[in-house]
Amino acid sequence: MPRLKSPNLRTVGRLLRQRHVLLPVCAAAVLLLAGAGWIAVTGVLARSELLAAQRSLESLRGQVAADSPPRGSAQRLRTVEAAVHRAAEHAARAHRLTTGPAWYSAAHLPLLGGPLRTVRGVAEASDRLTHEVLPPLVRTAAHVGADAGGDVGHLDLAALRHAAPALKRAARSASEVRTDVDELPRSTWMSAADNARARLAQQLGPISTATDDAAMAARVIPPMLGTDGPRRYLVVFENAAEARGTGGLPGAFAVLTAKEGRLRFEDFGNDTELSDIRATVDLPDEYVSLYGPNAPTSTWVNTNLSPHFPYAARIWTAAWRAHNGRRLDGAISLDPGALSGLLAQSGSASLADGTVVTGANVVDLTQRTSYAAYKNIEERKAFFLDVARAVADRLMGAMDDPARRLPLFKALREQLQEGRIKVWSAHPEEQREVLKRPFGGALPDGPAPLAGLVVTNAAGTKLDYYLDRHLVWEPGACRAGEREVTVTVRLSNRAPASGLPSYVTQRVDEPPYPTRPGDNRLLVSYFASKQSALTKATLDGRPVQLASGGERGHPVYILDLEMPVGSTRTLVLHLLEQRSELPPTVLRQPLVRPLHATVRPYGPCDD
Repeated sequence: MPRLKSPNLRTVGRLLRQRHVLLPVCAAAVLLLAGAGWIAVTGVLARSELLAAQRSLESLRGQVAADSPPRGSAQRLRTVEAAVHRAAEHAARAHRLTTGPAWYSAAHLPLLGGPLRTVRGVAEASDRLTHEVLPPLVRTAAHVGADAGGDVGHLDLAALRHAAPALKRAARSASEVRTDVDELPRSTWMSAADNARARLAQQLGPISTATDDAAMAARVIPPMLGTDGPRRYLVVFENAAEARGTGGLPGAFAVLTAKEGRLRFEDFGNDTELSDIRATVDLPDEYVSLYGPNAPTSTWVNTNLSPHFPYAARIWTAAWRAHNGRRLDGAISLDPGALSGLLAQSGSASLADGTVVTGANVVDLTQRTSYAAYKNIEERKAFFLDVARAVADRLMGAMDDPARRLPLFKALREQLQEGRIKVWSAHPEEQREVLKRPFGGALPDGPAPLAGLVVTNAAGTKLDYYLDRHLVWEPGACRAGEREVTVTVRLSNRAPASGLPSYVTQRVDEPPYPTRPGDNRLLVSYFASKQSALTKATLDGRPVQLASGGERGHPVYILDLEMPVGSTRTLVLHLLEQRSELPPTVLRQPLVRPLHATVRPYGPCDD
């Protein structure tokens, strides 16, 4: 038999060392494959759960957007609660599936981990959204929408105040979730993850705003509506056919009383009663310099020349106290556009003469046709008061109807967000909260650039019903710390050349040049970004000089502009502004026809 050779000790040692190396490598490979498989499987399941949560949230949005559910508000609330519950279950499962060591490790891998981090973040954000943010909102809506026992205009302020801490926590969570989602990778190698993040980010914007508004409302509404004692507010109906800084000329008014959530309108009147006021109001020097020392505080129709609503509100409440000696707790303004939005949900109002006022006709009825229907000024003013009383009664009645209350509150919120309803409180702690919101009517005071077009009727006509406004804000080249900005303002007088009542076309300004019926005159003011400067301006292609002033830190450039009937005038301003990447805040003066504003994107700065 051949003799077997004994193995070489070096060979044996090498084989043993290779075995000790290969075993850990193989084990690591198996673990990596297992981890990858786990992530793949749980990722597919998590995606399914997130899509289901997304569908539930879309269903929720549809339910909230519904104007008139066929089975009433209680049924809608149950449907909304069910949608939130379903979304929460799906989001919780997606969150559980995307947690653990495998997902954490994989999400932090260079290059490859981007979409996994996004999926984890979306799942966690969806879980927090459906558990921490939406339930308090739904519970509060349920209390607001519940039957309040049949009292007209009654709100359950105790329930709203009780919800304030939960809503405050929900608003904080919504803000944190929104920040977390904004910080997730936006562009990875997996488009499905990017799309999921984008969809959630799109939803979080309005949800975060609504939650913050609800938390503020729970803090402010109870005291403002009389839970700590009766409140009284002057409500002013603005006539947008004659433009003023906050919107339209202050016309009819009423006093709104609030006691423990019960609302009632009283003391209706028209501008004639307050036509010659003697109000003493401490206003800044820049206000006096821009608008004159006497006119805004001694003539009722000029009390809101400034677009900064708190100035007008302070003058109005001072005028009321001078008129009858009684103090007010604040002021509210609204225009026919706001009434249109509210009447669309409250239902129509009927006048004693049989006229039906609806969301579809209130603007035209009060801003155009009434001038032809009533030749006598006093009869026309009486008609406006009748409309105001009827609409107020209709709104109070709708608040007592559980089927209409939630849609009406939704419409009210929309009008507040659009700034068509403005609010001012005489109580400083409340006013600080109000001033941060669109309905505070404040001239913006933040760091963003401003594009502020404001027109004021200088002719005494009612022709601004026919005014079209277009604004284009276009950033240009950069300089050292500055950027060129071109603002193009195009105004069109669309009034008919004939057929209008003389009261609509009359020129109380008595210009020294000939005019025709339908010709108008405007003071055009442009409120520019802080620390900006006007380099040149043209009107219809020709150089023009503008007057200048300032308000709340913003330069103001003013042009006295004649608007012949049927004409279009184009004003172009060339500005140097402090460099910023923030989009400009567009000031939207609420008139009959909306402002058409275009904001061009920023270009790169080479320096």
